[in-house]
Amino acid sequence: MSGPTTIDLFAGCGGLTRGFADAGFTHIAANELDLAAASSFAANFGETGVSHGDIADFVDVPQADVVVGGPPCQGFSQIGTRDPDDPRNSLWREYMRVVLEANPQVFVLENVGRFCKSAEFDLLMGELTTGQLKRWKHASVGVVNAADFGVPQTRKRTVIVASRVGPISLPTPTHAKGGADGLEPWVTLRDAIGSVDWDVPTTTLPKSSVEFFGQRVPGVYKGLDVHVGRNPTELSLKRYDVIPPGGGRFDLPFDMQPPCWQNKKTGTTDVMGRLRWEQPSVTIRTEFNKPEKGRYLHPQWEKRSRRKRVNRALTHFEAALVQSFPEDYLWCGTKTQIARQIGNAVPPLLASSIAWTVRASLS
Repeated sequence: MSGPTTIDLFAGCGGLTRGFADAGFTHIAANELDLAAASSFAANFGETGVSHGDIADFVDVPQADVVVGGPPCQGFSQIGTRDPDDPRNSLWREYMRVVLEANPQVFVLENVGRFCKSAEFDLLMGELTTGQLKRWKHASVGVVNAADFGVPQTRKRTVIVASRVGPISLPTPTHAKGGADGLEPWVTLRDAIGSVDWDVPTTTLPKSSVEFFGQRVPGVYKGLDVHVGRNPTELSLKRYDVIPPGGGRFDLPFDMQPPCWQNKKTGTTDVMGRLRWEQPSVTIRTEFNKPEKGRYLHPQWEKRSRRKRVNRALTHFEAALVQSFPEDYLWCGTKTQIARQIGNAVPPLLASSIAWTVRASLS
C-alpha cells in the first residue's frame, strides 16, 4: 500500500476514487447500495474492501486519511422534486457517522449546486461549527464548475473540504471560458469525442456476465463495448434532422411538435437540443441517451449536407468521455444501469483536482 488512504461512500461506479487514485491515493474501503454500480467499482478497483448494501449496515469502518463521498441528491436537484422531506436528503448523517468512526484528517463531501441552499446544508454546517464534526474546524465550501478543471462539461457542484490538520482551499481553476485570465480555454466536445466514430453499430451490449458480491451482473464492458445507441421512431429521426447545433424543440415545425410542446411556448429550452462541437457539453444526467430529456443530440450537423448529420443522442461511451472517464474504464450492468452510473458520477478530472489540493496539505 502506498499513498494516503481513502474511504469512498455512496461510491457509485468510482468517479471520486478514480480521481483520488490519479493523485496517488490508495482506496481501502467503499460502500455502494446499487449492485451494478458497486460491481463497476469492484471491476476497476477490486472487490476487497468494497461493501455492497445500505450504508447503515457499513459498520466495520477502517481508519483512513480521507473520507470522500456524494450522498444522493434527488431532494436538492434542480430537476428533482426538491422535497425537503425526501429521506435521501438525510443520508449525509450516515456519511457523518462514518467520518466520526474513520477519524480522517480530511473529509470531502460533494453534492449538486443547490445543496448549499438547503436546510440539510445548514444542519451540516452546524455540526461543523459546534456539533459532532467540530474537530474538522477548517472547512472550505463552494460551488465549482467541472469545466473549470478540464472536464468537457458545464457541471456545477457543491464541494465541502473539511480538515482537522489546517486550512485546505478548494482547488484553483485551471480552465476558463474563452481562456479568460490567462487560463486554458474550456475543453470542448470536439476535444473529448471528436475522434469517436459517428456510426453506432449496435443498440445492445455484448452478451456477457460476471460475478461480484455473490451475484451475477451483465459485464464486464469497456470502451467501445458501450458505444451503443437506441432505436428511435421515424418521427423522432425526422425531428432530430431539423435541429441545428445549439437548437432545440423551438426549431421543430409546428406539425412535428407533440401537443404538450405546441401548448408550451416557453421553458424547457434544452429539450430535444443539439450540442455544439466548440463548447463543453451541458450537464450529463442519467438519461443522456434520450434527446427528449435534454440537450443530448450529437453535435455533428451540417446545414448543406444531410449526409453529415448525426441524428442520435450521445452514446454511453461518449457520455463517459464527457464525464472525463478514461477510455478503458470498466462497466457492469444493463444499458439503463450504466447510464445511471455515468450520469450520477463525479467527473474524475474534477475529483483529481480536489485530491491534489488535499494531498498537498496532509501530514
